[in-house]
Amino acid sequence: MKKFLMATAATALMSSVAMAEVKVGMITTLSGGGASLGIDTRDGFMLAMDEANRDDVEVVIEDDQRKPDIAVQLADKMIQSEKVDVLTGIVWSNLAMAVVPAATAQGLFYLSTNAAPAQLAGKGCNPNYFSVSYQNDNLHEGAGAYATQAGFKNTFILAPNYPAGIDSLTGFKRFYEGDLAGEVYTKLGQTDYAAEIAQIRASGADSVFFFLPGGMGISFLKQYADSGVDLPVVGPAFSFDQGILQAVGEAAVGVNNSSTWSKDLENDANTAFVAAFQQKYDRLPSIYAAQGYDTANLLLSAIDKADVNDDAAFAAALKEADFASVRGEFSFAANNHPIQNVYVREVIKEGDVFTNKIVGTALEDHANAYVDECKM
Repeated sequence: MKKFLMATAATALMSSVAMAEVKVGMITTLSGGGASLGIDTRDGFMLAMDEANRDDVEVVIEDDQRKPDIAVQLADKMIQSEKVDVLTGIVWSNLAMAVVPAATAQGLFYLSTNAAPAQLAGKGCNPNYFSVSYQNDNLHEGAGAYATQAGFKNTFILAPNYPAGIDSLTGFKRFYEGDLAGEVYTKLGQTDYAAEIAQIRASGADSVFFFLPGGMGISFLKQYADSGVDLPVVGPAFSFDQGILQAVGEAAVGVNNSSTWSKDLENDANTAFVAAFQQKYDRLPSIYAAQGYDTANLLLSAIDKADVNDDAAFAAALKEADFASVRGEFSFAANNHPIQNVYVREVIKEGDVFTNKIVGTALEDHANAYVDECKM
């Protein structure tokens, strides 16, 4: 009997080790000018975790303050002290480039809720790196396709001078067939756009495309509306998303923007997500919240199928994308970036709330331009 009890205890210990929890490190922006993006990312992710009510997943959350050096310090602490298995949450591509390659080189999984620079989609791809959001170029490619469909012939384009900004203008130009009235890279975090608006006014442009996420976009749109320049504006969802629109106000109404998600997408997962997010947080979700929510559900689906310590098996489980995405049809391309639709949305006002509605599809079942460069 004593031997039986000892054997039973040993079996129970082995089972507890096998069922050890997965530890997730979320590094995101919770303070400063880009805080709303990180807050929505966190809230969407944690909504999915709360709904799942799992006791085998622990999430550690830290604020990167939108500073690469802080993000690196937090990643080092999470890897070395917290012993996390998975990292996620970074909003900004310059921070992702500072953290992701080192993390995956140490055998961790990184699931991107937002930032997805070209460098990590092509030659810098890694079996442990999955972008659950998009590839940085995608929404801008959709905007370029829409600008062509709308008949724009001479568009002025601008974006901040950092990896996602460079990707944005590259993506727009890939699917835009007209001429460029001007191409300008602004300072990251810039809030005064008088000089750029003067350039637009003098350029002979028939339209404007810009990528200025967070507070940058709020500043630009307000100043553009006040300038009297009366040219149609096109942009990606980042500058016309839920949290930003309330700050911009009437200046954004009628503007078309590209997005892989919208609150009015008709599928059961999205309907439930929008209602649950509103109930829990008393606000409408943004694309950042939707991507955070999807990332958590993808992670949970993989945990149910494979041991996170078995890299090959866990990567295969992630690659299956066996979860109900709020974006509807969702799968991964060979370089672990999504294949999905890019929609055209129009900014509208519902009661006192500024929001978006889908008015078309710019690109269907769209992957990314870097798949063939990825040699995994």
